[in-house]
Amino acid sequence: MHFTYVLLSEADGKLYTGATADLRQRLRLHTAGRIRSTAHRRPLTLLYYETSPSADDAFRRERYLKSGRGGRYLKARLATSLADLRRNKLERH
Repeated sequence: MHFTYVLLSEADGKLYTGATADLRQRLRLHTAGRIRSTAHRRPLTLLYYETSPSADDAFRRERYLKSGRGGRYLKARLATSLADLRRNKLERH
C-alpha cells in the first residue's frame, strides 16, 4: 500500500503534500526534522491521507494535489478542518 498525505505547518499555516510507502516512518522523519523541505516548518499536523495500491498512483495523486486545480480541490475538501484548526490556534493566544 502507498500513501499520499498532506501536512499542515503550524509555523506558517501552509500545506505540504507528499507520497510514501510507509506513512508512519515518514511522519517520524518529518517530526524529527529529518526532511529538509519541512524541517523549518515544524510542528506539523497530519491533515489528510489517501491510500493507493501502487506507487505510481500515489505519486500521480501527489502531483495532482500540488497543482493549482488539485490545491483548490484540497482546500475545498478540507475547508471545515482548516477553519477549525485556525480558529483553535487563535483561541489559544
